[in-house]
Amino acid sequence: MEIETDRLLLRRWRADDVEALAPMYADPEVMRFIRDGGVRTREETAAAIAAYEQAWDTLGFGLFAVELRGGPGDMPGVGPGGVPGGRSGSGGSGGALVGWVGLAEPEFLPEIMPAVEIGWRLGRAYWGLGIATEAAREVLRFAFAYARLPRVVSICDVRNTASMQVMRRLGMAEERETVVPAYGKRVKVYTLSRGRYLAGAADASGTAGTAGTAGTG
Repeated sequence: MEIETDRLLLRRWRADDVEALAPMYADPEVMRFIRDGGVRTREETAAAIAAYEQAWDTLGFGLFAVELRGGPGDMPGVGPGGVPGGRSGSGGSGGALVGWVGLAEPEFLPEIMPAVEIGWRLGRAYWGLGIATEAAREVLRFAFAYARLPRVVSICDVRNTASMQVMRRLGMAEERETVVPAYGKRVKVYTLSRGRYLAGAADASGTAGTAGTAGTG
């Protein structure tokens, strides 16, 4: 499964993606709104990638690895590897792996289950370039037109205003504010139904988002 946009390639995961993803997961700024705010080791990142692939095989949807189409120098303000210690991905496009955007079941928030969440996590060098919005629009199209999901939610820490802006640009509406039981963290839950999406709720003319991460799992 691959999806292309003007700038991006969304694809399944490979084991060697750990080389680019591990520095991102070790960055406290990237991880500060995720779970308890702790960073992850290389081994934990490798295990996460394996779990992402298993979710695809089990559910028929999942998190897309996001590459730049072309080298990192093709995007203003981005150097090789995207984050300190990172490197370009080794995909067919030759572009850098910048993070992920995709779908998951938010089991960390039982009160909204059953549900499917759209989320994103990008290296810091790729914040503010509209990547989250660009990729998330295609993931929503996949969710509603291909996977035919009835509803998609998005969840973020109440302090993560940048991700909330992206959610609104995607046509999502705030549903509730609540607490993640495992971490005592207050989060916002946004939602978009398939009917609203097909009726044109997603504003395709919205401006680029600046968020680097959404989803607290």
